[in-house]
Parts: sequence; C-alpha cells; structure tokens
Amino acid sequence: MESRMGRTVPAVRHTGGMLDPLAAVRTPQDPACDVYLTGTVFLDIIFTGLDSAPVRGTESWARGMGSSPGGVANMATALARLGLRTWLSAAFGDDVYGAYCWEELSQGEGVDLSLARTVPGWHSPVTVSMAYEGERTMVSHGHEAPPRQAPPADPPPTRAAVASLTPGLGQEWIPRAAGRGARVFAGVGWDGTGRWDLAALPDLRYCEAFLPNAEEAVRYTRTTCPRAAARALAEHVPLAVVTLGPEGAYAADGRMGETAEVPGIAVEALDTTGAGDVFVAGFVMASLAEWPLADRLAFAGLAAALSVRHFGGSLSAPSWAEIAAWCHRVHACPATDSGTACRYAFLRRLLTDGEGVVPLRRAVPTIGFPRR
Repeated sequence: MESRMGRTVPAVRHTGGMLDPLAAVRTPQDPACDVYLTGTVFLDIIFTGLDSAPVRGTESWARGMGSSPGGVANMATALARLGLRTWLSAAFGDDVYGAYCWEELSQGEGVDLSLARTVPGWHSPVTVSMAYEGERTMVSHGHEAPPRQAPPADPPPTRAAVASLTPGLGQEWIPRAAGRGARVFAGVGWDGTGRWDLAALPDLRYCEAFLPNAEEAVRYTRTTCPRAAARALAEHVPLAVVTLGPEGAYAADGRMGETAEVPGIAVEALDTTGAGDVFVAGFVMASLAEWPLADRLAFAGLAAALSVRHFGGSLSAPSWAEIAAWCHRVHACPATDSGTACRYAFLRRLLTDGEGVVPLRRAVPTIGFPRR
C-alpha cells in the first residue's frame, strides 16, 4: 500500500486482466456482494448524429444508433465495470427486449442477477433517446411490474447499497440493509410535489452518504449556494456530496468536520445520459476502497467525465482500461495542466498505465447480433 498526504491509499490488484479495487481491504469474512441495488431496467435505444431536434411533420435520419440496458442498469453496469461484485434485484419482461437486457447485464457485464426475476406477460419498459447539440430528448413507455415482483424485503449481506430516495415514500429494504451493516449511498429524484422537504425523505437517516445535484441540494436546504447546501445537508446525513455538473463536486463530512472540492475535467461532452450514475458508482467504489475524501471526489468526477465522451447510459460507463489510458496520457503529455496531473497522481501510483488491464468489450450496437 502507498501513502498520500499522510494517509494510506489501498492498492489494487490485477488478476487475469481483471482489476479488483478492493483487494487491499477484503477479508475472508466479507459478504459475497459488494454493492446491492434495485430498480427498473429499461431498454434504451439511443439515436446519435442528429444535427438538430426532430422537426414536426418531417423524418429525421440519425447517423448512429445504439441500444443497451438502461434505468437502474446504468448504475449496475458502472459499478461492475469498476470491478465491484454487483447484485441487481429487478424485474425483466419475458419479451425479446427483456432477454437482451438480461444477457447484456449477466454475461456482458458480470452483474449478478440471482435476485432478479422474469415476469411472464410483462413487456419491458423502453426509452428512446435522441442526442443533438449537446442535449438529449427522451421518450419512455412502460408499466409498473406486478406488486408481487417487488424487491425482497431482506437484501443480501453486502458491503454497500445504492438507493434512490422517493419523497414521501419509505422503502422497506433500506433500513434492513443498513441494519445488517451495509453502507447506504443515496441519490434522489426530482420532487414533483414542489415541497422539497427533507422530512419527506424518511430513509435519509439510514444513509451514510447523500449525493444530490446542485439544484436538488439548494432546493432541499433553502440555501443560495450548493456548497452551503452541502454543509447544511451534513447536519442530516454523515456525508453530503453535491455534484456541480462540469464544475466538479463538493463534499462535506459532518463526522470529521472535513470538506473537499474538486474541479471538473474539461472534455468534449457528446451525451450526459447516465453521467450522474457513473459519478455515484465511482464514489461508492472509492469509498469502499477507503480512499481520502478528495480522492474519492476526483475519481468519481473523472469516471463521469470519461462517460460523457460517449453516447448512451450504460454504454458509456468507463472501465479500468479507459481510466488507465487517460491517466497515462495526462502524465505523458507535456501540455497537460500541472494541476490536473498532480490531482490524479494517486491514480498513476495505483495503476500500471493500463498494463495487464483487459480493454472493455462494449455492448453490441443493436439487438439481434449473436454474441461473439
């Protein structure tokens, strides 16, 4: 292991081309699951290469298209690509779309679906995304899975769980997971009621970290600045992390009285779909690896920045091979900003510039081609 600024930074381990970021902290008594999550899986169909938004009454041709599992699958894929043993509890339709999503997640990404189930007669939710001019427009369709297909009340023993909090609604599995020792990391969706009341998030008290975006954080705390919002949220949850979009992220640790801020990384953003999920996945991985707070923010921001260079949600989640390649370029290029090179020096010590890391095989571009 190596030390940075007086603190220990766990090393990683390469095994047969796969990188285990938690190798230095694993023990024989650990649960088989690193991260548990549950939610809705969509089939995402992404049209790319559009010069502008579709015009009413006309037909638009896209220069590119991709398909992949979406919804909660974005987070599951991002976690798995970072080397975490990821278990997903979700319903899958028994249609072709559902079979495709199941195969891509289980065989293509290595996500454990032993807690997932196929629902007879239920068609898969679908989202069509059109990316143009740095923006995206989405149209979705689907029906809720039957109530009997709800996630198990007792999730498996796990190091961590990722939850999406819903205003006014408690989720039975969250306190159960926390009671069994899981570290719960949570985001939150848009509050359609307009109340923005932290008291309406009953499961927040079971969370170790809360990761809203800047607008959500400001609305929930009635503050005027996302940094002030993070500090206010740290009075309600041990660790508050507020994402600032391309400006980076800010975190306040109420337990340690520590704050940290890391600027964003300038990249050519093609599609921001799933970037928030990738950020959370990177932060969860770095937290489980026991990295210092600033390094956790930096790594999560890097993973998110690498993802927006590609189209799609789960399609764009980076692997360690891509992270290692970026790290090598940054430290090998004389034109690199010295602050960026210094900020990510810890990654260079953890990696071997990509040596021994197998390049990621991304999902097939559309449904129907056999796996090779």
